Amino acid sequence: MGLWSLKSVEHLQSEATIEGEHSLKRSLGALNLTLLGIGAIIGAGIFVLTGTAAAQYAGPAIVLSFVLAGLGCVFAGLCYAEFASMIPIAGSAYTYGYATLGEFVAWIIGWDLILEYLFAASTVAVGWSGYFTEFLGQIGIHIPRQFTSAPFGVEGTHTLVRSVLCVDPANNALLTATTTCDLSKYQQFHGFLNIPAMALVAILTVLLVVGIQESARFNNIVVFVKIAIVLLVIGFGFMYVNTANWHPFIPANSGTFGSYGWSGILRGAGVIFFAYIGFDAVSTAAQEAKNPQRDLPIGILGSLAICTVLYILMALVMTGLAPYQELNVPHPVFVAIEKAGPSLRWLTYLINIGAIAGLASVVLVMLLGQPRIFYSMARDGLLPKVFSSVHPRFRTPYLATIITGTVAMCIAGLFPIGLLGELVAIGTLLAFVIVSAGILVLRYRSPDLHRPFRTPMVPVVPILAILICGYMMYGLPTDTWYRLLIWLAIGLVIYFGYGKAHSRVGRADISAAKAR
Repeated sequence: MGLWSLKSVEHLQSEATIEGEHSLKRSLGALNLTLLGIGAIIGAGIFVLTGTAAAQYAGPAIVLSFVLAGLGCVFAGLCYAEFASMIPIAGSAYTYGYATLGEFVAWIIGWDLILEYLFAASTVAVGWSGYFTEFLGQIGIHIPRQFTSAPFGVEGTHTLVRSVLCVDPANNALLTATTTCDLSKYQQFHGFLNIPAMALVAILTVLLVVGIQESARFNNIVVFVKIAIVLLVIGFGFMYVNTANWHPFIPANSGTFGSYGWSGILRGAGVIFFAYIGFDAVSTAAQEAKNPQRDLPIGILGSLAICTVLYILMALVMTGLAPYQELNVPHPVFVAIEKAGPSLRWLTYLINIGAIAGLASVVLVMLLGQPRIFYSMARDGLLPKVFSSVHPRFRTPYLATIITGTVAMCIAGLFPIGLLGELVAIGTLLAFVIVSAGILVLRYRSPDLHRPFRTPMVPVVPILAILICGYMMYGLPTDTWYRLLIWLAIGLVIYFGYGKAHSRVGRADISAAKAR
Protein backbone atom coordinates (compact mmCIF):
# COMPACT_ATOMS: atom_id res chain seq x y z
CA MET A 1 0.00 0.00 0.00
CA GLY A 2 3.01 2.33 0.57
CA LEU A 3 3.26 3.53 -3.04
CA TRP A 4 -0.23 5.02 -3.03
CA SER A 5 -0.44 6.12 0.61
CA LEU A 6 -2.27 9.40 1.02
CA LYS A 7 -1.54 12.14 3.53
CA SER A 8 -4.93 13.34 4.76
CA VAL A 9 -5.83 16.97 4.27
CA GLU A 10 -6.88 17.17 7.92
CA HIS A 11 -3.42 15.95 9.02
CA LEU A 12 -1.72 18.48 6.75
CA GLN A 13 -3.88 21.28 8.10
CA SER A 14 -2.93 20.34 11.66
CA GLU A 15 0.76 20.37 10.67
CA ALA A 16 0.33 23.91 9.36
CA THR A 17 -0.68 25.16 12.83
CA ILE A 18 2.45 23.89 14.60
CA GLU A 19 4.63 26.70 15.98
CA GLY A 20 7.97 26.49 17.76
CA GLU A 21 11.73 26.39 17.51
CA HIS A 22 11.71 23.63 14.90
CA SER A 23 9.04 25.16 12.66
CA LEU A 24 9.33 27.93 10.08
CA LYS A 25 8.61 31.51 11.19
CA ARG A 26 5.31 33.12 10.05
CA SER A 27 6.17 36.69 9.04
CA LEU A 28 4.83 37.30 5.48
CA GLY A 29 1.63 39.23 4.64
CA ALA A 30 -0.35 39.54 1.40
CA LEU A 31 1.86 42.34 0.04
CA ASN A 32 5.04 40.37 0.81
CA LEU A 33 3.63 37.32 -0.96
CA THR A 34 2.50 39.30 -4.02
CA LEU A 35 5.90 40.99 -4.27
CA LEU A 36 7.53 37.57 -3.78
CA GLY A 37 5.58 36.34 -6.81
CA ILE A 38 6.43 39.42 -8.88
CA GLY A 39 10.05 39.09 -7.74
CA ALA A 40 10.18 35.60 -9.21
CA ILE A 41 8.09 36.22 -12.33
CA ILE A 42 9.60 39.47 -13.63
CA GLY A 43 13.12 38.48 -14.44
CA ALA A 44 14.35 36.01 -16.98
CA GLY A 45 11.13 36.23 -18.99
CA ILE A 46 11.56 39.95 -19.70
CA PHE A 47 15.29 40.41 -19.40
CA VAL A 48 16.57 37.20 -21.03
CA LEU A 49 14.16 34.63 -22.47
CA THR A 50 11.91 37.01 -24.43
CA GLY A 51 14.77 37.85 -26.76
CA THR A 52 16.14 34.35 -27.22
CA ALA A 53 12.69 32.80 -27.73
CA ALA A 54 11.76 35.47 -30.31
CA ALA A 55 15.02 34.98 -32.19
CA GLN A 56 14.96 31.18 -32.20
CA TYR A 57 11.29 30.22 -32.31
CA ALA A 58 8.50 32.77 -32.81
CA GLY A 59 9.77 36.13 -34.07
CA PRO A 60 7.46 39.07 -33.19
CA ALA A 61 4.71 36.48 -32.56
CA ILE A 62 6.43 35.80 -29.25
CA VAL A 63 3.60 38.04 -28.01
CA LEU A 64 1.17 35.23 -28.87
CA SER A 65 3.46 32.78 -27.07
CA PHE A 66 3.07 34.93 -23.94
CA VAL A 67 -0.72 34.95 -24.36
CA LEU A 68 -0.79 31.13 -24.67
CA ALA A 69 1.55 30.65 -21.72
CA GLY A 70 -0.43 33.21 -19.71
CA LEU A 71 -3.68 31.31 -20.30
CA GLY A 72 -2.11 28.10 -19.06
CA CYS A 73 -0.82 29.99 -16.04
CA VAL A 74 -4.18 31.53 -15.19
CA PHE A 75 -5.89 28.15 -15.17
CA ALA A 76 -3.04 26.45 -13.27
CA GLY A 77 -2.82 29.43 -10.90
CA LEU A 78 -6.48 29.07 -9.96
CA CYS A 79 -5.82 25.42 -9.08
CA TYR A 80 -2.76 26.36 -7.03
CA ALA A 81 -4.74 29.04 -5.19
CA GLU A 82 -7.33 26.48 -4.00
CA PHE A 83 -4.67 24.06 -2.77
CA ALA A 84 -2.53 26.80 -1.17
CA SER A 85 -5.46 28.20 0.84
CA MET A 86 -6.63 24.75 1.90
CA ILE A 87 -3.21 23.18 2.63
CA PRO A 88 -0.84 25.99 3.70
CA ILE A 89 2.26 23.78 3.82
CA ALA A 90 5.73 24.62 2.47
CA GLY A 91 5.80 21.63 0.11
CA SER A 92 3.75 23.27 -2.68
CA ALA A 93 2.84 20.85 -5.49
CA TYR A 94 4.61 17.99 -3.72
CA THR A 95 2.27 18.29 -0.72
CA TYR A 96 -0.81 18.70 -2.92
CA GLY A 97 0.10 15.51 -4.77
CA TYR A 98 0.58 13.65 -1.49
CA ALA A 99 -2.94 14.65 -0.40
CA THR A 100 -4.66 13.65 -3.64
CA LEU A 101 -2.69 11.18 -5.79
CA GLY A 102 -0.52 9.27 -3.32
CA GLU A 103 3.08 9.04 -2.20
CA PHE A 104 4.54 7.75 -5.47
CA VAL A 105 3.12 10.66 -7.49
CA ALA A 106 4.14 13.06 -4.71
CA TRP A 107 7.72 11.83 -4.97
CA ILE A 108 7.69 12.31 -8.74
CA ILE A 109 6.44 15.89 -8.28
CA GLY A 110 8.96 16.61 -5.52
CA TRP A 111 11.83 15.31 -7.61
CA ASP A 112 10.50 17.16 -10.65
CA LEU A 113 10.33 20.42 -8.66
CA ILE A 114 14.12 20.30 -8.34
CA LEU A 115 14.18 21.00 -12.08
CA GLU A 116 11.78 23.86 -11.50
CA TYR A 117 13.47 25.64 -8.61
CA LEU A 118 17.10 24.60 -8.39
CA PHE A 119 17.66 24.70 -12.16
CA ALA A 120 15.66 27.92 -12.41
CA ALA A 121 17.98 29.59 -9.91
CA SER A 122 20.94 28.49 -12.01
CA THR A 123 19.29 29.59 -15.29
CA VAL A 124 18.50 33.09 -14.08
CA ALA A 125 21.94 33.45 -12.48
CA VAL A 126 23.44 32.87 -15.96
CA GLY A 127 21.18 35.61 -17.39
CA TRP A 128 22.12 37.91 -14.50
CA SER A 129 25.79 37.35 -15.29
CA GLY A 130 25.27 38.62 -18.85
CA TYR A 131 23.76 41.91 -17.65
CA PHE A 132 26.25 42.30 -14.81
CA THR A 133 29.21 41.83 -17.16
CA GLU A 134 27.72 44.32 -19.63
CA PHE A 135 27.19 46.87 -16.86
CA LEU A 136 30.78 46.51 -15.66
CA GLY A 137 31.92 47.01 -19.25
CA GLN A 138 29.96 50.28 -19.41
CA ILE A 139 31.90 51.66 -16.47
CA GLY A 140 35.25 50.47 -17.82
CA ILE A 141 35.68 47.16 -15.96
CA HIS A 142 36.21 44.19 -18.28
CA ILE A 143 36.13 40.62 -16.96
CA PRO A 144 37.83 38.10 -19.28
CA ARG A 145 35.18 36.25 -21.30
CA GLN A 146 36.50 32.89 -20.15
CA PHE A 147 35.34 33.72 -16.63
CA THR A 148 31.82 34.86 -17.59
CA SER A 149 30.96 31.92 -19.88
CA ALA A 150 30.08 28.28 -19.27
CA PRO A 151 32.52 25.58 -20.45
CA PHE A 152 29.62 23.74 -22.13
CA GLY A 153 27.31 24.87 -24.93
CA VAL A 154 24.43 23.50 -26.99
CA GLU A 155 24.79 22.77 -30.68
CA GLY A 156 22.54 21.43 -33.42
CA THR A 157 19.65 19.45 -31.96
CA HIS A 158 20.45 20.46 -28.38
CA THR A 159 23.61 18.34 -28.16
CA LEU A 160 25.88 19.29 -25.27
CA VAL A 161 29.32 20.30 -26.58
CA ARG A 162 32.44 22.09 -25.39
CA SER A 163 31.60 25.78 -25.64
CA VAL A 164 33.60 27.86 -28.11
CA LEU A 165 33.67 31.65 -27.71
CA CYS A 166 34.45 34.02 -30.58
CA VAL A 167 35.49 37.58 -29.73
CA ASP A 168 36.17 40.48 -32.05
CA PRO A 169 39.53 41.80 -30.75
CA ALA A 170 38.65 45.32 -31.99
CA ASN A 171 35.86 45.86 -29.49
CA ASN A 172 35.92 42.80 -27.19
CA ALA A 173 32.42 41.88 -28.49
CA LEU A 174 31.22 38.31 -27.97
CA LEU A 175 29.92 37.02 -31.31
CA THR A 176 28.70 33.51 -30.62
CA ALA A 177 28.87 30.95 -27.85
CA THR A 178 28.41 27.59 -29.54
CA THR A 179 29.87 27.62 -33.04
CA THR A 180 33.38 27.81 -34.41
CA CYS A 181 34.82 31.01 -35.87
CA ASP A 182 37.17 32.07 -38.65
CA LEU A 183 40.48 32.21 -36.75
CA SER A 184 41.91 34.64 -39.29
CA LYS A 185 39.38 37.24 -38.11
CA TYR A 186 38.46 36.45 -34.53
CA GLN A 187 40.01 35.22 -31.31
CA GLN A 188 38.72 31.78 -30.38
CA PHE A 189 38.83 30.22 -26.91
CA HIS A 190 36.92 27.99 -24.54
CA GLY A 191 34.75 29.16 -21.65
CA PHE A 192 36.10 28.23 -18.23
CA LEU A 193 33.47 29.07 -15.57
CA ASN A 194 30.69 31.63 -15.19
CA ILE A 195 32.18 33.20 -12.07
CA PRO A 196 29.66 36.09 -11.63
CA ALA A 197 26.72 33.66 -11.74
CA MET A 198 28.34 31.47 -9.11
CA ALA A 199 29.11 34.45 -6.86
CA LEU A 200 25.49 35.67 -6.98
CA VAL A 201 24.12 32.28 -5.92
CA ALA A 202 26.62 32.11 -3.05
CA ILE A 203 25.69 35.57 -1.69
CA LEU A 204 21.93 34.96 -1.87
CA THR A 205 22.30 31.57 -0.20
CA VAL A 206 23.89 33.28 2.80
CA LEU A 207 21.04 35.84 2.90
CA LEU A 208 18.42 33.06 2.88
CA VAL A 209 20.13 31.23 5.73
CA VAL A 210 20.01 34.39 7.85
CA GLY A 211 16.21 34.71 7.64
CA ILE A 212 12.99 34.87 5.62
CA GLN A 213 12.06 38.37 6.81
CA GLU A 214 15.42 39.82 5.77
CA SER A 215 15.14 38.05 2.42
CA ALA A 216 11.60 39.42 1.90
CA ARG A 217 12.76 42.99 2.64
CA PHE A 218 15.54 42.67 0.07
CA ASN A 219 13.07 41.28 -2.45
CA ASN A 220 10.55 44.10 -1.85
CA ILE A 221 13.15 46.78 -2.59
CA VAL A 222 14.41 45.22 -5.83
CA VAL A 223 10.86 44.49 -7.04
CA PHE A 224 9.92 48.17 -6.79
CA VAL A 225 13.13 49.11 -8.61
CA LYS A 226 12.65 46.68 -11.49
CA ILE A 227 8.93 47.43 -11.98
CA ALA A 228 9.77 51.14 -12.25
CA ILE A 229 12.45 50.43 -14.83
CA VAL A 230 10.24 48.03 -16.83
CA LEU A 231 7.54 50.73 -17.00
CA LEU A 232 10.12 53.28 -18.18
CA VAL A 233 11.32 50.93 -20.94
CA ILE A 234 7.76 50.21 -22.08
CA GLY A 235 6.72 53.89 -21.99
CA PHE A 236 9.74 55.35 -23.79
CA GLY A 237 10.27 52.28 -26.01
CA PHE A 238 6.85 52.55 -27.64
CA MET A 239 7.82 56.05 -28.80
CA TYR A 240 10.65 54.63 -30.93
CA VAL A 241 9.10 51.41 -32.23
CA ASN A 242 9.77 50.66 -35.91
CA THR A 243 6.61 48.83 -36.99
CA ALA A 244 8.51 47.32 -39.94
CA ASN A 245 10.17 45.02 -37.39
CA TRP A 246 6.76 43.47 -36.71
CA HIS A 247 6.40 42.28 -40.32
CA PRO A 248 5.95 39.47 -40.87
CA PHE A 249 4.40 39.17 -37.42
CA ILE A 250 4.45 35.35 -37.70
CA PRO A 251 7.61 34.43 -39.69
CA ALA A 252 7.21 31.53 -42.12
CA ASN A 253 8.12 28.14 -40.72
CA SER A 254 11.64 27.10 -41.70
CA GLY A 255 10.54 23.54 -42.42
CA THR A 256 11.35 22.31 -38.92
CA PHE A 257 8.75 21.96 -36.15
CA GLY A 258 9.21 24.78 -33.66
CA SER A 259 11.25 27.00 -35.94
CA TYR A 260 8.86 29.92 -36.58
CA GLY A 261 5.31 29.68 -37.85
CA TRP A 262 2.53 28.46 -35.55
CA SER A 263 4.67 25.61 -34.23
CA GLY A 264 7.29 28.21 -33.29
CA ILE A 265 4.67 30.08 -31.28
CA LEU A 266 3.91 26.83 -29.44
CA ARG A 267 7.57 26.07 -28.77
CA GLY A 268 8.17 29.66 -27.72
CA ALA A 269 5.29 29.39 -25.24
CA GLY A 270 6.83 26.23 -23.76
CA VAL A 271 10.20 27.90 -23.30
CA ILE A 272 8.97 31.24 -21.89
CA PHE A 273 6.54 29.42 -19.60
CA PHE A 274 9.58 29.25 -17.36
CA ALA A 275 9.10 32.99 -16.81
CA TYR A 276 5.79 32.45 -15.00
CA ILE A 277 6.87 30.11 -12.25
CA GLY A 278 6.85 32.86 -9.64
CA PHE A 279 3.25 32.23 -8.58
CA ASP A 280 4.21 28.65 -7.83
CA ALA A 281 7.07 29.90 -5.67
CA VAL A 282 4.55 31.85 -3.56
CA SER A 283 3.01 28.57 -2.44
CA THR A 284 6.36 27.31 -1.12
CA ALA A 285 6.27 30.12 1.47
CA ALA A 286 2.88 28.95 2.81
CA GLN A 287 4.24 28.01 6.24
CA GLU A 288 5.78 31.45 6.60
CA ALA A 289 2.57 33.37 5.74
CA LYS A 290 0.70 35.10 8.58
CA ASN A 291 -2.78 34.40 7.15
CA PRO A 292 -2.24 31.80 4.42
CA GLN A 293 -5.91 31.05 3.72
CA ARG A 294 -6.52 34.64 2.61
CA ASP A 295 -3.10 35.89 1.54
CA LEU A 296 -1.80 32.99 -0.59
CA PRO A 297 -4.52 33.27 -3.30
CA ILE A 298 -3.95 37.05 -3.38
CA GLY A 299 -0.22 36.57 -3.79
CA ILE A 300 -0.54 33.89 -6.48
CA LEU A 301 -3.23 35.46 -8.67
CA GLY A 302 -2.24 39.09 -8.08
CA SER A 303 1.39 38.61 -9.09
CA LEU A 304 0.36 36.53 -12.11
CA ALA A 305 -2.10 39.17 -13.42
CA ILE A 306 0.34 42.10 -13.05
CA CYS A 307 3.23 40.29 -14.68
CA THR A 308 1.30 38.88 -17.66
CA VAL A 309 0.32 42.41 -18.78
CA LEU A 310 3.90 43.67 -18.39
CA TYR A 311 5.31 40.69 -20.32
CA ILE A 312 3.07 41.23 -23.34
CA LEU A 313 3.83 44.98 -23.49
CA MET A 314 7.57 44.38 -23.12
CA ALA A 315 7.60 41.75 -25.88
CA LEU A 316 5.91 44.20 -28.25
CA VAL A 317 8.46 46.91 -27.46
CA MET A 318 11.52 44.67 -27.82
CA THR A 319 10.52 43.15 -31.16
CA GLY A 320 9.42 46.61 -32.37
CA LEU A 321 12.75 48.26 -31.53
CA ALA A 322 15.09 45.59 -32.93
CA PRO A 323 14.81 42.89 -35.61
CA TYR A 324 14.01 39.70 -33.72
CA GLN A 325 17.01 37.91 -35.27
CA GLU A 326 19.34 40.18 -33.28
CA LEU A 327 17.84 39.40 -29.87
CA ASN A 328 19.51 36.01 -29.33
CA VAL A 329 21.93 37.39 -26.73
CA PRO A 330 22.20 37.21 -22.92
CA HIS A 331 21.04 40.86 -22.60
CA PRO A 332 18.35 41.41 -25.30
CA VAL A 333 16.64 44.43 -23.69
CA PHE A 334 19.92 46.30 -23.77
CA VAL A 335 20.34 45.44 -27.46
CA ALA A 336 16.77 46.53 -28.27
CA ILE A 337 17.11 49.92 -26.56
CA GLU A 338 20.42 50.63 -28.29
CA LYS A 339 18.57 50.28 -31.62
CA ALA A 340 16.52 53.37 -30.72
CA GLY A 341 19.68 55.48 -31.04
CA PRO A 342 21.39 58.02 -28.78
CA SER A 343 18.10 59.51 -27.55
CA LEU A 344 17.41 56.44 -25.39
CA ARG A 345 21.02 55.63 -24.54
CA TRP A 346 20.43 56.85 -20.97
CA LEU A 347 17.94 54.00 -20.47
CA THR A 348 20.61 51.35 -21.04
CA TYR A 349 22.20 52.17 -17.69
CA LEU A 350 18.86 51.84 -15.91
CA ILE A 351 18.06 48.60 -17.79
CA ASN A 352 21.25 47.00 -16.62
CA ILE A 353 20.64 48.16 -13.05
CA GLY A 354 17.03 46.90 -13.22
CA ALA A 355 18.10 43.58 -14.70
CA ILE A 356 20.90 43.11 -12.19
CA ALA A 357 18.55 43.81 -9.28
CA GLY A 358 15.54 42.07 -10.83
CA LEU A 359 17.24 38.86 -11.84
CA ALA A 360 18.89 38.69 -8.43
CA SER A 361 15.43 38.69 -6.81
CA VAL A 362 14.34 35.82 -9.09
CA VAL A 363 17.34 33.75 -8.03
CA LEU A 364 16.53 34.61 -4.41
CA VAL A 365 12.94 33.35 -4.67
CA MET A 366 13.97 30.16 -6.50
CA LEU A 367 16.63 29.45 -3.88
CA LEU A 368 13.97 30.12 -1.23
CA GLY A 369 11.52 27.62 -2.77
CA GLN A 370 13.74 24.57 -3.27
CA PRO A 371 14.91 24.08 0.35
CA ARG A 372 11.29 24.27 1.51
CA ILE A 373 10.36 21.45 -0.87
CA PHE A 374 13.27 19.44 0.56
CA TYR A 375 12.13 20.39 4.08
CA SER A 376 8.65 18.93 3.50
CA MET A 377 9.97 15.77 1.83
CA ALA A 378 12.44 15.16 4.66
CA ARG A 379 9.73 15.65 7.31
CA ASP A 380 7.79 12.90 5.53
CA GLY A 381 10.84 10.63 5.63
CA LEU A 382 11.38 10.57 1.85
CA LEU A 383 14.72 12.38 2.17
CA PRO A 384 17.35 12.25 4.95
CA LYS A 385 16.67 14.27 8.11
CA VAL A 386 19.43 16.73 7.32
CA PHE A 387 17.11 18.43 4.82
CA SER A 388 14.54 19.20 7.54
CA SER A 389 16.99 20.78 9.98
CA VAL A 390 15.77 24.24 11.12
CA HIS A 391 18.26 26.76 12.49
CA PRO A 392 17.32 27.42 16.14
CA ARG A 393 17.97 31.17 15.84
CA PHE A 394 17.08 32.05 12.24
CA ARG A 395 14.18 29.54 11.94
CA THR A 396 15.16 28.67 8.35
CA PRO A 397 15.91 25.26 6.75
CA TYR A 398 19.58 26.23 6.73
CA LEU A 399 21.28 22.95 5.75
CA ALA A 400 18.87 22.37 2.84
CA THR A 401 19.49 25.98 1.77
CA ILE A 402 23.27 25.53 1.83
CA ILE A 403 23.06 22.27 -0.15
CA THR A 404 20.70 23.83 -2.70
CA GLY A 405 22.92 26.89 -3.09
CA THR A 406 26.06 24.82 -3.56
CA VAL A 407 24.52 22.67 -6.30
CA ALA A 408 22.89 25.67 -8.04
CA MET A 409 26.21 27.47 -7.96
CA CYS A 410 27.96 24.61 -9.76
CA ILE A 411 25.22 24.30 -12.39
CA ALA A 412 25.22 28.06 -13.06
CA GLY A 413 28.96 28.01 -13.58
CA LEU A 414 29.02 25.08 -15.99
CA PHE A 415 25.94 25.11 -18.27
CA PRO A 416 24.38 27.49 -20.84
CA ILE A 417 21.06 29.28 -20.41
CA GLY A 418 19.29 27.59 -23.37
CA LEU A 419 19.69 24.05 -22.04
CA LEU A 420 18.79 25.03 -18.46
CA GLY A 421 15.74 27.06 -19.52
CA GLU A 422 14.16 24.15 -21.39
CA LEU A 423 14.73 21.74 -18.49
CA VAL A 424 13.06 24.20 -16.12
CA ALA A 425 10.13 24.68 -18.51
CA ILE A 426 9.31 20.98 -18.83
CA GLY A 427 9.68 20.43 -15.08
CA THR A 428 7.34 23.33 -14.33
CA LEU A 429 4.73 22.25 -16.86
CA LEU A 430 4.66 18.69 -15.50
CA ALA A 431 4.10 20.01 -11.97
CA PHE A 432 1.24 22.22 -13.17
CA VAL A 433 -0.44 19.31 -14.97
CA ILE A 434 -0.32 17.14 -11.84
CA VAL A 435 -1.59 19.91 -9.53
CA SER A 436 -4.52 20.59 -11.88
CA ALA A 437 -5.34 16.88 -11.97
CA GLY A 438 -5.19 16.88 -8.16
CA ILE A 439 -8.00 19.47 -7.99
CA LEU A 440 -10.23 17.17 -10.04
CA VAL A 441 -9.43 14.18 -7.83
CA LEU A 442 -9.99 16.04 -4.54
CA ARG A 443 -13.26 17.63 -5.68
CA TYR A 444 -14.54 14.15 -6.51
CA ARG A 445 -13.11 12.38 -3.44
CA SER A 446 -13.73 15.07 -0.79
CA PRO A 447 -16.31 17.54 -2.08
CA ASP A 448 -17.24 18.78 1.42
CA LEU A 449 -13.77 19.87 2.56
CA HIS A 450 -13.52 23.49 3.68
CA ARG A 451 -11.93 25.48 0.84
CA PRO A 452 -11.17 29.13 1.72
CA PHE A 453 -10.62 29.71 -2.02
CA ARG A 454 -12.46 27.63 -4.62
CA THR A 455 -11.25 27.20 -8.19
CA PRO A 456 -14.15 28.42 -10.38
CA MET A 457 -15.77 26.39 -13.15
CA VAL A 458 -14.52 22.96 -12.09
CA PRO A 459 -13.93 20.71 -14.03
CA VAL A 460 -13.48 23.14 -16.97
CA VAL A 461 -10.59 25.19 -15.49
CA PRO A 462 -8.43 22.21 -14.35
CA ILE A 463 -9.00 20.39 -17.65
CA LEU A 464 -8.00 23.48 -19.65
CA ALA A 465 -4.88 23.84 -17.48
CA ILE A 466 -3.96 20.21 -18.15
CA LEU A 467 -4.57 20.53 -21.91
CA ILE A 468 -2.70 23.82 -22.39
CA CYS A 469 0.26 22.86 -20.21
CA GLY A 470 0.39 19.41 -21.81
CA TYR A 471 0.31 20.98 -25.28
CA MET A 472 3.23 23.26 -24.40
CA MET A 473 5.17 20.25 -23.11
CA TYR A 474 4.53 18.58 -26.46
CA GLY A 475 6.07 21.61 -28.20
CA LEU A 476 9.40 21.34 -26.37
CA PRO A 477 12.40 19.68 -28.10
CA THR A 478 12.59 15.88 -28.04
CA ASP A 479 15.98 15.96 -26.29
CA THR A 480 14.39 17.91 -23.43
CA TRP A 481 11.92 15.04 -22.96
CA TYR A 482 14.79 12.55 -22.90
CA ARG A 483 16.53 14.59 -20.21
CA LEU A 484 13.31 14.73 -18.18
CA LEU A 485 12.91 10.94 -18.40
CA ILE A 486 16.53 10.39 -17.36
CA TRP A 487 16.04 12.80 -14.44
CA LEU A 488 12.87 11.00 -13.31
CA ALA A 489 14.62 7.62 -13.62
CA ILE A 490 17.37 8.85 -11.26
CA GLY A 491 14.63 9.99 -8.88
CA LEU A 492 12.94 6.60 -8.92
CA VAL A 493 16.22 4.91 -8.00
CA ILE A 494 16.52 7.20 -4.96
CA TYR A 495 12.85 6.67 -4.00
CA PHE A 496 13.01 2.87 -4.09
CA GLY A 497 16.51 2.84 -2.60
CA TYR A 498 15.74 5.21 0.31
CA GLY A 499 12.42 7.08 0.35
CA LYS A 500 9.98 4.17 0.26
CA ALA A 501 11.65 2.39 3.17
CA HIS A 502 11.77 5.53 5.33
CA SER A 503 8.36 7.01 4.49
CA ARG A 504 6.47 7.87 7.67
CA VAL A 505 3.05 7.75 6.04
CA GLY A 506 3.82 4.50 4.20
CA ARG A 507 5.09 2.77 7.33
CA ALA A 508 2.06 3.95 9.31
CA ASP A 509 -0.29 2.54 6.64
CA ILE A 510 1.54 -0.79 6.58
CA SER A 511 1.44 -1.03 10.41
CA ALA A 512 -2.29 -0.23 10.41
CA ALA A 513 -2.92 -2.91 7.76
CA LYS A 514 -1.02 -5.52 9.81
CA ALA A 515 -2.97 -4.58 12.94
CA ARG A 516 -6.23 -5.23 11.12
